[in-house]
Formats: sequence, C-alpha cells, structure tokens
Amino acid sequence: MSGIVPAPIARQPWRMLFPLFVLIGFGALVLFSAAAGSWQPYAASHILRFGIFLVMAFILARFTREWATFLAFPIYGIILLMLVAVEAIGFVGGGSQRWLDLGFMQLQPSELMKPAIVLVLARFYSSLPVGMIPTWRALIPAGGLILTPVALVLLQPDLGTSLAIVFGGALVMFSAGLPIRWFMGAGLAAAVLAPVAFFVGLQPYQQKRVFTFLDPESDPLGDGYHITQSKIAIGSGGFSGKGFNEGSQSHLHYLPEPHTDFIFATMAEEWGFLGGLVVIGAFALIFSWGLSVARASNDRFGKLIALGMTATVFFYVAINLMMVMGLAPVVGIPLPFMSHGGSSMLTNMICLGSIMMVDRWNRKAPRAGIMR
Repeated sequence: MSGIVPAPIARQPWRMLFPLFVLIGFGALVLFSAAAGSWQPYAASHILRFGIFLVMAFILARFTREWATFLAFPIYGIILLMLVAVEAIGFVGGGSQRWLDLGFMQLQPSELMKPAIVLVLARFYSSLPVGMIPTWRALIPAGGLILTPVALVLLQPDLGTSLAIVFGGALVMFSAGLPIRWFMGAGLAAAVLAPVAFFVGLQPYQQKRVFTFLDPESDPLGDGYHITQSKIAIGSGGFSGKGFNEGSQSHLHYLPEPHTDFIFATMAEEWGFLGGLVVIGAFALIFSWGLSVARASNDRFGKLIALGMTATVFFYVAINLMMVMGLAPVVGIPLPFMSHGGSSMLTNMICLGSIMMVDRWNRKAPRAGIMR
C-alpha cells in the first residue's frame, strides 16, 4: 500500500480527516437546506472557510516543539490584548460586545482564547519541575492565567465561552497531575457559591435561560420558544427524517438560528435518528484520534496540548447537543464543523491543527530516538 500511495499523503492523519470531511460535507448540505435550497449565504462560505482553515491547520502542524514552546506566552498575551480591545472598540451584535471588525470578517477573540489557554498552560506545566506539581506554585500562576481572560469575557458578557475556557484550563491542570483534592474542593466551593453567582453574577437574560431550561413549557412562545421548537424539529425527524431540503421547522422559520446554534435540530428533522448517528459517530472518531495522539506522546508538553485541544472540541459538541435537546440552558455555542460561523471554525481547526502538530512530533521522535 505504501508503494501505491505517495508517502506525504499516506502519513496524513486520515483517522481524523475522513470523519472531518464527513462533518463538513454533511454540514454544507444542512446549511444548503437552511437557506431554503441555496448555496448562499451559508453553505458556500462554509466550504470556503474550511478550505482556508484546513491549509492553516496543515501549516500549524509543521511547527516544531521549540517554536510552539517559544510562541505559547506571546500568543496568549496577544489574544489577551485583543480581549481588552473588544471592551474599547469592539463590535456590538445581538446585545453583546464580543467582536473585532476586521473588514473581511468579524473576529471573536474570546474564541481564540480557548486553544490559547490550553497551549499556555501546557507550556507552563511542561517547564515546571515534577516535584512542584502538588504545590501552590503549580496552582496560583495557572489560576491567574485562566481567570484573567475569563473576567474579560464575562464583561462582554459571554458565559458559554467563559465556561469553555475554564473547562479547557481545568482539564490541562488535572492532566498535569494536580492533586485531586483540589478539584474536589473547587467543585464543593462552586456548589456552595452557585446561588450567589446566579443572583449576583448573571445578567437577567442569563437567569431567564436557566429558568427556561428548568421549565421551557411555562412560556413556550416567549423565553422557551427556542428550545421548544428545537425539540419539535428533532422529534419530528423520527428514524430516517423527512428528507433532504424538506424540513418545515427551518423553512417556515419556526426554528431559530437553524444555521448556527440549532443546526443539529435542522439536520435531525431532515435526516432523523440515522443522521444523528452519523454526526455523533464522526465526532467520536475524531475524539478517539485525539486521545490516541495524547497517549502516544513521549513528553508532557505534547500530551497536555493533545488532551486539552481534544477536550476543547468535545466541550463544543457536548454543550451544543445538550442545548438543542433541552438538557442544558441555551448558551450560544455552535456545533463544530457543521454550524455556520468563521470564529468557531477557526478555533476548532486550530485545535485539530495543534493535535496534528503533536502527532507529527510523535512520528518523528522514534526515528530521532528522542524521549523527552
């Protein structure tokens, strides 16, 4: 087989690329349907963005361990400055100030912080002596690296992205070997402070989302409209769906945001349970590949990058699927590789490119005899 397929093609991570192409192609079909049978304005730009960001991911995969180590803190600092710029000159959309207007696209810097926090924490813990891992020196600096961008993102306000940053950062800390009792204590403290955070820290619209999640039928035409229509769309799809481009919930505009946050509901109405299995199965293959890259890594830096980036994409998928099925409050997190949106696509392709980078390190290490 190696004699038939050229080596540069054969050594690509096809375990990830095949399911990724399935998700992108399936997403383009759903976006085509969401636009009432038109490639514009969603499907065509979705494919174009993927092509551009795929090239970016392959370039990112060529970075050496030394370059990734050197750039970790500068990248974190630049994105942190961009978050400050959002507060000063950010573009306002949907009642929130989250974007920087670059002319050719609206960039959401908080999205870029999700992979950046993984990279900078992996860099921090890779340089920390193992004996210091169970000490406060491993906790306080990392906590500062996480809480600084989280505070800026909460000012926008954007609770969903803040939780994603915390999730990615906490998983890297856990994977680095911090004592489990610290995480148990943090969980207990969060449970105790949750009522205070709910009534003091959350905006009124965010509080409404929680109440709606608990009882969406109490106001089906108001605050509960989104999730009610999403459940109707998913349930009406049945086993095999209504058929391609035959979704009434999205075409008749009952389903809100059918091309972004609720694209899974749009898909499920037309492709049914079988379509859902294809989507979830494709994501499962990508996550399996990411975890296998982490297991194969010989050094702490690469292992933490692969685990953290895989966890970041997983957070997107898990929260979005739970949200559209009424198992979590509506927080505005799109479905990776299927939803329409430039910043989300960019973030998730950075995650995959970073895992590809570690995979390349893994393949080079045995030949060079390097065990770091």
